[in-house]
Amino acid sequence: MGAKMVNSINTNAGSLLGVRNLQRTNSLQAKTQNEISTGKKVNSAKDNAAILSVAQLLKADVAGLNSVKGSLDRAISTADVALSAGDGISNLLLDLKEKAVQAADPGLDDASRLALNDEFTALRDQISSLVDGASFNGTNAIASGGDDISAVTGADGQGAVTIQSQDLSLGGPNVTLGAAQDISSASNAQAAVSAIEDSISNLSSALSEIGAGANQLQQTKEFTEALSNATEEGISNLVDADLASTNAAFEANKVKEALGIKALSIANSQPASLLSLFRQP
Repeated sequence: MGAKMVNSINTNAGSLLGVRNLQRTNSLQAKTQNEISTGKKVNSAKDNAAILSVAQLLKADVAGLNSVKGSLDRAISTADVALSAGDGISNLLLDLKEKAVQAADPGLDDASRLALNDEFTALRDQISSLVDGASFNGTNAIASGGDDISAVTGADGQGAVTIQSQDLSLGGPNVTLGAAQDISSASNAQAAVSAIEDSISNLSSALSEIGAGANQLQQTKEFTEALSNATEEGISNLVDADLASTNAAFEANKVKEALGIKALSIANSQPASLLSLFRQP
């Protein structure tokens, strides 16, 4: 049995239904407009509290990873400065050995040895200058009593990569050539040659330690950057709007809105038809 139509001027059921449908369409349209303007499908807890909570935690991880990258960058730069200075010291030691071997010749005349000694002491002092200048951001990893190079590796502040400092100063455990060493005599020159050879060997080992640490820092940085990028992509998947789908929904809601207005207009015109019941025949 079909539904019975009730004609009433007090209650227009069709109009009420039309208003509810139009309100629902307007609400959906407002949501799609917000997604289009912000580029996000989750802007606040009322959109999706659970997703927003997860996204906020992931954003905190990204912030921590950005701090880790900054720490690693500083450590890598400090290690690079130390290695650059170490290479300079290595080259100076080779030049010093050449001068010392020449001065060790017992047949060398005094004037020539004196000239070699002047060159030798100038080169020797450059080692101290390189060591003193090998500082980055207040950290000098090759000075006597120098600082270890350290970087945090965890987004929560836990974990670290540390490169032990290497004393490359004159008269130290690696560069055994003394700060006052000269080649003013054949015997002094021979002693200098021995100290320089030991220094070259020790320096190679010390720079290898720093180099291995620097390589670990670089690998950690690359992993951190990859992890940060993946986390940001995950956040995007959670909260960013699919603008193609959102635009399609926006256009569909515009059609629904137009149809809703038309349907409401028809429903509102129905009570007027009751007047025909009271027309005189």
